[in-house]
Amino acid sequence: MMMKTGHREHSFREMLVSKVSSIGYMPRWAVLIMDMLLCTFAFYVAYAVSKDVYYGHDVEVNWTWDLVVLLSTQAVWFGVFHTYSGILRYSTFVDVVRLIVSLMSEMVTLYVLHVAVLWFAGVSLLLPIGILFYGMFAFVFLFVLRLFVKTSYDAFVISSGKKVPVVVYGTKTAGVSIAKMLKSNSDSRFMLVGFVDDGQRVYDKRIFGRRIFSLLDMERALRELKRKRVKAVVVSPFKMKQLDTSVLTMLIDNGIKVLTVPAMEQWKEGDAVEGIDIERNMRNIQIEDLLNRKPIELEKSHLRKQLEGEVVMVTGAAGSIGSEISRQVASYDPKLLVLVDNAETPMHNLRLELTERYPRLQFACYIADVRSRERMDYVFGEVRPAYVYHAAAYKHVPMMEEFPSECVKDNVMGTKNVADCAVRYGVKSFVMVSTDKAVNPTNVMGASKRVCEIYVQSLSNKLANEGVGATKFITTRFGNVLGSNGSVIPLFKKQIEKGGPVTVTHPEIIRYFMTIPEACQLVLEAGTMGRGGEIFIFDMGQPVKIADLAEKMIRLAGLHPGRDIEVKYTGLRPGEKLYEELLNVKETTKPTYHEKIMIATVREYAYDDVKVKIGEMIRLAEANDDYGVVKAMKEVVPEYVSQNSKYEAIDAEVKR
Repeated sequence: MMMKTGHREHSFREMLVSKVSSIGYMPRWAVLIMDMLLCTFAFYVAYAVSKDVYYGHDVEVNWTWDLVVLLSTQAVWFGVFHTYSGILRYSTFVDVVRLIVSLMSEMVTLYVLHVAVLWFAGVSLLLPIGILFYGMFAFVFLFVLRLFVKTSYDAFVISSGKKVPVVVYGTKTAGVSIAKMLKSNSDSRFMLVGFVDDGQRVYDKRIFGRRIFSLLDMERALRELKRKRVKAVVVSPFKMKQLDTSVLTMLIDNGIKVLTVPAMEQWKEGDAVEGIDIERNMRNIQIEDLLNRKPIELEKSHLRKQLEGEVVMVTGAAGSIGSEISRQVASYDPKLLVLVDNAETPMHNLRLELTERYPRLQFACYIADVRSRERMDYVFGEVRPAYVYHAAAYKHVPMMEEFPSECVKDNVMGTKNVADCAVRYGVKSFVMVSTDKAVNPTNVMGASKRVCEIYVQSLSNKLANEGVGATKFITTRFGNVLGSNGSVIPLFKKQIEKGGPVTVTHPEIIRYFMTIPEACQLVLEAGTMGRGGEIFIFDMGQPVKIADLAEKMIRLAGLHPGRDIEVKYTGLRPGEKLYEELLNVKETTKPTYHEKIMIATVREYAYDDVKVKIGEMIRLAEANDDYGVVKAMKEVVPEYVSQNSKYEAIDAEVKR
């Protein structure tokens, strides 16, 4: 019986909340009538108080005539200042100012009438002290009405779940601007309930009447935020760059979502005033925002100077790295952007995107395979590029461990074909995308990219020594790219959406990470910085444990690792190692003009020897001799030692 009663009470409450939260706006005439009734009440209270306190009981007051005059003039001033046109549930400081000005105007009007009637007729129309008390009581009654309606509505709406209670992180200009826009948009799905800040002495202070909670006492702040039913915290992009990621992690762990907004310069002028654009572009914090390092930013003016008005080619243009390189190059107004890839659908999608985003851009798409020397020679002959960014490659470690011959055909032979064409057609700069897996490789994919590095560098040295050819060959080497095709981020997202489990190969596996835009900035920057033959690497900060990454992504989805989503360890895959490196132990680095970019000093090879060995490697690949291909790679890259792979047998043979 008690359960049924509780269920009925719960249903009644839900119905009541739904009814109240769905009430439409009160008509203006209804607001005006309510205001006039409160003014009438204020009139009687004011004159009762003024009679007793100031004049005594012998004062005669013409209640009817005085009330008619007061209400008539007050209605006029309410109309002048539109005090009844505001929506009570969304009352703001502006509405309060309108009330004050209209009541002050009424008091002045009544006093002028009092003096005029007393002068001409010798009759006291209104008591001056009564006018003063009227203004005070009328303001209190009208203000309390609006405050009551607003507070009650906010409470009901929060209970109904139709408005999301949020706080803004920060009390400086950016935070206050965000708060203003959230408040100004009456149709917003968010309700501002306060601010959080990590500054000193902010407790018991308010902005816009909203409380400021100090994160210096995190336990107390979280307790009060839960009491306010706060579901999210909104952080400006400027504040996001300064925040300690442990603070964000703490908020997320306690069920509070972290939302970010566009930078101020991206807000549309009209939308910024109405508070619309900021909300439409508000997004959940991304996993890259929780990486324990600041994003790498480069100077872009010299990139424009280099690429503007030039023919630029991108191979692998439809891939995650190649497509971002293409977007960034497009922003520098090249004479012609040449996109090369053998993936038809992604290339079609990229063409549609560039057409929409850069309507003035001249670009050409070529469906072509870098493994075909004849096809690449045709494309180079057609467009005559000045700059080439070579991103075409196979990259998935487990897959390439199964198909070494295909890996060599695409990565090694493809790179050789494009590099040779660059020399043949007088390309100014050739930039190759490499990987940290090329350092002390333990798998076929990493070894193939190291072979590519060796070929490109040896070719560059040969041209420099012989004084022929003008092509600068440059290599960029970086870690895993967040969000790229096949990376762990999209995989984890899909697994979380399906309810888990999230699969991690090993609890101790770590990787270096960077964002796609950062990776592509490095590629472009290397093209301007390099003189030929260099391998550029980034200072990528501290590596990230993949298990921690998985748990953070689960929390970002509003779930709890282990309870809502299981993290399952599946074991290292063929060719996979626990730790990636950016440099061989024998390698050292040299600084550049950018503190985050270094040049790796690596072992150099003679081009003639490399050419012969790579030629034999390609011949074995075309014959689909996988063991022969891997053995040939180990001869070129002696530090290549297979791990968790069937090709460990070759290493054992070498030791014997």
